[in-house]
Formats: sequence, structure tokens, C-alpha cells
Amino acid sequence: MRIVALAGGIGGARFLRGLQAAAPEADITVIGNTGDDISLFGLRVCPDLDTVMYTLGGGINEEQGWGRAGESFTVKEELLAYGVGPSWFGLGDRDFATHIVRTQMLAAGYELSAVTEALCDRWKPGVRLIPMTDDQVETHVVVDDPEHGRRAIHFQEWWVRLRAALPARSIVPVGAEEARPAPGVLKAIESADFVLLPPSNPVVSVGTILAIPGIRDAVAAKTVVGVSPIIGGAPVRGMADACLTAIGVETSARAVAEHYGPDLLDGWLVDEADAGVAVDGIAVRSRPLLMSDAGATRAIAAAAVGLARELSGGPAA
Repeated sequence: MRIVALAGGIGGARFLRGLQAAAPEADITVIGNTGDDISLFGLRVCPDLDTVMYTLGGGINEEQGWGRAGESFTVKEELLAYGVGPSWFGLGDRDFATHIVRTQMLAAGYELSAVTEALCDRWKPGVRLIPMTDDQVETHVVVDDPEHGRRAIHFQEWWVRLRAALPARSIVPVGAEEARPAPGVLKAIESADFVLLPPSNPVVSVGTILAIPGIRDAVAAKTVVGVSPIIGGAPVRGMADACLTAIGVETSARAVAEHYGPDLLDGWLVDEADAGVAVDGIAVRSRPLLMSDAGATRAIAAAAVGLARELSGGPAA
């Protein structure tokens, strides 16, 4: 069984761990969001790729869902002592090593997809992890700043420093229109039995991946099942509601499915709190969606696989 998943950060990574448990023999390719990537201290940081890699490779800080386990912050403290920022983005000492290796390889001429493969050689995540593109794409957010007026800031500043407190006027994946899918992305989608959309942010994670020319069309040609990141009108975690508001989409399981559209989605898993949701052209199933522990997460992934197999004409289990 060949499965492709489009993944953002914490929610996507945890779902993928459940997917590995639910389908241990499956060949899984993960297309990772790189719109959150940012350059800090002269280093290229890829938060979503690293969160997937660390989570599946056993190196993640389980409590917070990002960064390394057993982390220390001596370098960050020394940088602050020199007055060098930003102070709001917490890179740990172990994490710095990953970004140094990545930046050195990029400077030597390697593409991000090749660098990601090399980093995964250490972590052995058990999936093939491919960035959505080797081209630079950065998600920027237009806000009305009380001090500086309307301006565009990097998504990470809006998300991490401001905690999305300033309403977003628009969210733009800068560079996406000119970007090309990374090598192997379209081939993986074309050869997949089906595509899964984990409960990642539909705007700045899955949405950014789909914004790369060619990816949405390739995905839409397959059987696609998504897992709602919204339960009972609220995000499972994070501030997806702020992102949805910015693009004029209601924060509800139904509205997110309609945002993706029946041209893309074939099946949609919603939580029991949203049982009764119906979307024209999309098969909707309800079940508990909180990834509260390993067993619950495995069950959610198994339900997504079962629905995808059912909709693609194969056995549901």
C-alpha cells in the first residue's frame, strides 16, 4: 500500500506516527510544508520538516511537540547576552546542530530535498520525507500594526512572537507561484493508492503545499481523505481559527471541508462533536478525533486509511 500524506507540524507529525502504527507495512511518503521556513542567525530553519523528522525519529520533545528532547539553551542565552535576537524564537543547542548542517549543505549547492534526505539518514523516520519544493517559499502575514501601520511580517513572527494577536489581513505564501514541486513529489502522488490530509493547519500548512503549481492537480486526481483539525468549532491546538478568519472561512469542520472542496476531497473525518455534518460531494464520517494517546492516534489513522480504501474501491480494512 502506497500512501502520501501532506503534513505541517505537530498535528501532522503525531498523525503520521499513528499512521505508521495503523499501517506498518505501508510505503509512506510525506510531503512537508516549507512555507514556515525562516533564516535566523545565518541559519536556515525548517520547523515543519524537523518536527516530522524528530517525531518519527524519536528525538522530539513530547511535551511541547516541537524541538528536541533533553534540550538546553546555552547558545540562545549567549546570543542574548550579546544583544543578538530575535529572542522570541527558541532554538535549542541540539536543534542548532541540525540547522548548521542544513545551512552548510545548502551553501555547498545541495537542494533542500537532498539535504532533508541526508538529515533523515540519521533519524530514520520510517517514511520518505520530501519538502514540497526546493525553491524558497515563505509565508508572510499582512497585519495592521498599531506602531508601524499596515505591514507584512514573516509568519513565524505573527505566530510565535505575536501569538496571532494582531488580526491577519491576508496570508501569502511568497514565492509559491513560481516554485516547482521538489523532485519525487509528483511521482509519489501519482503512484500513491491514496492521499491523506492530516489534521494540520488547512491554511498555512496543507494550503501552502497545495499552492505549489502542479501539486493540487496531482492530489485531486487521487482518492483523498482528510482529518478535520477543527472539533466543535475550535482548533484542536494552535490558532488555526486566526488563519481561517484571515481567508474568510468559518472555523468549523464543515467550512474547512468546503474550503478544500469536493474537487479535492473525497472523504472527511470529523469528530463526534460534529456528527451530522454534511458536505455535498464529500463522504463524511464521524469518530473521536482527539489524539490523546498512541492508541487513539492509531485509531484515527486507521479510520482514515479505512475510508480511503473504501472510497478507492478496495476493502475498508
